[in-house]
Amino acid sequence: MPAEAEIGAALAASCAGLVKIYWSVTGEVHALKGIDATFPVGELTAVVGPSGSGKSSLLRILACIDVPTAGQVRVGDRDVSALSVRSRRNVRRAMVGYVFQRPAANLIGYLTALDHLRLAAKARGPFDEDEAEDLMRTVGLWERRAHRPGQLSGGEQQRLALAAAVIGDPAVVVADEPTAELDSASGEHLLELMHGLTRVGAGFVVATHDPLVMRSAHRVLALHHGALAAETRADRSLAVIDEAGRIQLPPEMLRHFPDRRAAIRFDDGEVRITPP
Repeated sequence: MPAEAEIGAALAASCAGLVKIYWSVTGEVHALKGIDATFPVGELTAVVGPSGSGKSSLLRILACIDVPTAGQVRVGDRDVSALSVRSRRNVRRAMVGYVFQRPAANLIGYLTALDHLRLAAKARGPFDEDEAEDLMRTVGLWERRAHRPGQLSGGEQQRLALAAAVIGDPAVVVADEPTAELDSASGEHLLELMHGLTRVGAGFVVATHDPLVMRSAHRVLALHHGALAAETRADRSLAVIDEAGRIQLPPEMLRHFPDRRAAIRFDDGEVRITPP
């Protein structure tokens, strides 16, 4: 377990030494390089970074869609690192909610809004009519419960996808750029709903480029070329030290070290890193 994991904190998911390598005709692609991270219950964690930084690879592994090349992955209290295809699928159905970037990609065209919640709930246990009604009211769709996706706006579709992702109390909800195709008002509404759902125990992991999501997240994990470059929380920004003792400085700090060399000294109980 990563050293920064809070003692006794409930975790929606976690990973340690996570590596993902893809093989192509041009050779190996190291999408993830030893990621250590925790994703607490009751928090929204934003995963940020430029295209190709490894965000989608991390989300797909946490969602039990892909398998890591190396390292440990836990969803709730289950180690899913080396499960069979069938076991991983069962964990994904029962313990993971997923929200895709495109609202329509989350939904089935011939099902009503309430049918979507019924289908998602049955994958995690018995369908609870009261829970479904509460969720539909929470996301503002109770009056639209008999409507099909084509009769809903993009924002309404994404709110329905969010309700389907959280019904039945999954361990973690993974969302890939959920506000990217929404207008600003719909995006803000969706973000408010996600934060409201964290307060009742849901743990969200959200890949995003949206500054509003980043500013409101409980913590932000910044990926750079497949490595965890920095972790930011409400009260502090943390650099990342890998198993070899290397420190990942945030990209904005690298300009102070143009020759990629640093002077390190131990002063009054503190390690100081300065340009040489």
